[in-house]
Amino acid sequence: MTRLRSRCVAVVKRTERIIDLNYVGLVVATVFFALSVTPSLLPRDWMFQGLISGINAAIGYGVGCLLEWLFRLWIRPRLTRIPAPPTWTRYALKSAVLISAVLSAGYMLVQSAHWQREIAALMGMEGTTTPAYLRTGGLSLTIGIIVVAAYRTVREIILFLARELNRWVRVPRELAPAAGALVLVLLVVTLFNGVATRAFFAAANSAFSVRNDHTSEYAVQPQLPERSGSPDSLAPWNTLGFEGRWFVSHGPSAERISWVTGRPAREPIRAYIGLESVAHTEQSQAELAVEELERTGAFDRKVLVVVTTTGTGWVNSMAANSIEYMYGGDTAIVATQYSYLPSALSFLADRDKTAGAGRELFDAVYDRTRTRAPDDRPKLLVYGESLGSQGSEAAFDGLADLRTKVDGALWVGPPNSNRLWQQFVSRRDPGTSETQPVYADGLVIRFADDAADLAAPGPEWREPRIAYLQHASDPIVWWSPDLALTQPDWLSEPRGADVSPRMRWAPLVTFWQVTADLTNAQGVRDGHGHRYGSLVMDAWAAVTRPPDWNPELAERIRLEIEAYEAYEREVK
Repeated sequence: MTRLRSRCVAVVKRTERIIDLNYVGLVVATVFFALSVTPSLLPRDWMFQGLISGINAAIGYGVGCLLEWLFRLWIRPRLTRIPAPPTWTRYALKSAVLISAVLSAGYMLVQSAHWQREIAALMGMEGTTTPAYLRTGGLSLTIGIIVVAAYRTVREIILFLARELNRWVRVPRELAPAAGALVLVLLVVTLFNGVATRAFFAAANSAFSVRNDHTSEYAVQPQLPERSGSPDSLAPWNTLGFEGRWFVSHGPSAERISWVTGRPAREPIRAYIGLESVAHTEQSQAELAVEELERTGAFDRKVLVVVTTTGTGWVNSMAANSIEYMYGGDTAIVATQYSYLPSALSFLADRDKTAGAGRELFDAVYDRTRTRAPDDRPKLLVYGESLGSQGSEAAFDGLADLRTKVDGALWVGPPNSNRLWQQFVSRRDPGTSETQPVYADGLVIRFADDAADLAAPGPEWREPRIAYLQHASDPIVWWSPDLALTQPDWLSEPRGADVSPRMRWAPLVTFWQVTADLTNAQGVRDGHGHRYGSLVMDAWAAVTRPPDWNPELAERIRLEIEAYEAYEREVK
């Protein structure tokens, strides 16, 4: 027995020398790891789960180390009468903690694989297998070690600065670590608020501008005058950017619309202004956009849609095609590009630019429509998806301003930070949930997860109508920095139909879980996550229903736009 104890002690000592393990940190890290593999909004493969669980475990390890330090600083000195346990007892306890941590992690991974299959089933997807999912453990351990190593490197830098401050500036030894930490924080903040931030986003802009200059082999310069980029256009083809060239070169023709609907059709107008379209002029993008609308006769159409794009200038083809088929091509759609960056980076760097672009374009178009007699104006609609909805909302001071200026608004997958969306949801009717809110009995604004929600809570929906599409499982809608320390309403209320009832909120953990979900928001089937599919058409029909709309026509158009979306996903 004595020999066994000695061997255990030797093994634990050797392990401690190698990895300098803090056992309180290990206990808390295990708890954080266990919480991180509980259900989130979307199904995840082992790689995503390993990344997020490793980060969470490292955070837990840090919290545990802090707790132990506070214990040694404030409580341990008051426990002088309690004798220290024998050496072998302490090492036996440490061995038990280490083994329990490994066994607990393994058990939670097996449970997590089952939960992931449940979430996948809620979305009509095939789930992971348990053996494949167990790889999460190895990746989490690797990520956790890297994060802890990075923290220890920072700690060594702080201690180095403390020694130098004590040596050269004569900062008292007791205050030197705090002073060193302050110096490091000031250096980092100064760097990242200035040179580093500008350099990073300048490099990102440069990198993504390369793709912006690229043209898909499936995007061909239009020849019809109704399209920007055509020979008659004020916005040359080579200035529209990758997304702009795709947008104007695709979409249904008058012949295709007539073939699908069985009715006469006009050639739809698509106006688009890229970042480079005004590079060598004194005009703003909004001014050139209005001139392009004038050139194409857009103000004589039945419907005019002002689209605020996402970061790279993307326009959802489902939204554009739907409205064009619904109104027999008697439409005009206008959009501008305000960034080279994808939405995630634009959200961090270009939010002011997003808001400014949305406001300037709408104001310019709105002011032009006001020069015409009321009976001679097109129906003015606004549309935005994801970050685009945030820019589109920025054109309006509030609900009264919105209803005064537009004939309808459709905003899809709005980020949680959207100003108007937050106001409407926070003031929802008592008894309604955050994921399915009802505002003022649904008389003006409606929130929908599916087509049936657009008809709720009652038949009366006054014009102009405003609709938000938001899935209960869309992380773009529900992600917020507040998740780190505050439990949101949507996790204290009944869950949405495609969200696991097992999902629970935990400080810090849920924030990182939903952050990871953002990267996979499009990786699920239509009707879940950030995939809204042909629900966009149903929303357009609810917001601005054409007079001859009927279920048979709706189904024909739905089949057509879904087939095009599948093609676009394959070749773009």
